[in-house]
Amino acid sequence: MSTKTTALVVLTTISFVIGCSPADAERNGNDASRASLQKDADALVSKGAPGVLTELRTPNGAVKVRSGEGDTDAKTPVPWDAHFRIASFSKTFVATTLLQLVGEKRLSLDDTVEKWLPGVVTGNGNDGSKITVRQLLQHTSGIPEYLVGVPVFTESDFRQHRFDKHSPADLVALAMRQTPAFAPGAGWSYSNTNYVLAGMVIGKVTGQDWRAAVDERIIKRLGLRNTSAPGHSTALPHPHATAYERFPEDVTADPLRFGKPVDVTELNPSYAEAAGELVSTTNDALVFLEALISGRLLAPAELAEMQKTVPAPSLQSVWPEARYGLGIAWIPTACGGYWSHAGDIQGFQTRNGITPDGKRGVIVSMNTDSVIPKDSSTPPTPLEDPSFDLVKNALCDRG
Repeated sequence: MSTKTTALVVLTTISFVIGCSPADAERNGNDASRASLQKDADALVSKGAPGVLTELRTPNGAVKVRSGEGDTDAKTPVPWDAHFRIASFSKTFVATTLLQLVGEKRLSLDDTVEKWLPGVVTGNGNDGSKITVRQLLQHTSGIPEYLVGVPVFTESDFRQHRFDKHSPADLVALAMRQTPAFAPGAGWSYSNTNYVLAGMVIGKVTGQDWRAAVDERIIKRLGLRNTSAPGHSTALPHPHATAYERFPEDVTADPLRFGKPVDVTELNPSYAEAAGELVSTTNDALVFLEALISGRLLAPAELAEMQKTVPAPSLQSVWPEARYGLGIAWIPTACGGYWSHAGDIQGFQTRNGITPDGKRGVIVSMNTDSVIPKDSSTPPTPLEDPSFDLVKNALCDRG
């Protein structure tokens, strides 16, 4: 929010609040938050998002706004209670589940991957006996990225392979064809392979699929009726927006040029596996974040481990000074900072944030992962997170 806008909101709020009741103050505060949130949602549409749905929850109540179109052909908005793929935000659910098991003494963060998954991480310099569970969750393992071997990132590949079924073992095998990015613990590199392995570890420890463990320990426990792990199901639960993606025309070009939007609503999300398969809603996602940060899902010792962060260089190019813990990132801002985990998958981009006290949280969903102005074929440079201002403004604006 600009200084001018902030001043206007403050002056407007003061003019209404002086001499009014606490209920009036709360209503006026929500009105100011709604206006700011709506402005930022509209800005995302101007940047190229087909549709936007965002919700802010504070001690004064919840505010939800939407902008643009959930279906560009029908010219209809994003449904208020839309389901969407949360992609890598799923990692926070998986990390929470593993940390619960750590708290129950069923495994240790210092256990090696080899202990739980013998013979899985091996070849081309990859060695599971030197990688710990902590390093998986923190992306400090050096394990290479399996997604480079999954053919879904050009339009022709996506159309041909969008319904392919993938197993976690097959995905890890794709990563093992490559050499490590660095020795375990010697650096930081975001790799989805870490969380496919984390899901496999949950399976070994509990004797149940990671999806069942997340469902039992988080989804059912918090009453998240609209959150699910779809497995090989290609459809989204209703209601939902249509998901769109603009694919690069030539992946070797510099700069990349992107084609027209393609409907990618139906796909088999098993290629995301425990690294990014979950589906949720704005309400469910915020209930989860609030419960996590307020200590309802993890004991103090395990929550403290989750929030021990290291520098995350590749994230810092988008979120300055960002640091990564165990399945969650710390994003500093002028008003302090917030906990967050972004999510990106064909057709959806999810951003979120929650203050350290767990009292103010926001989530935004866009029905595309390629936010490019409609009249352009190239993304903005330098690389930016289009939702950063919305999240930052929502969490910094105290009314």
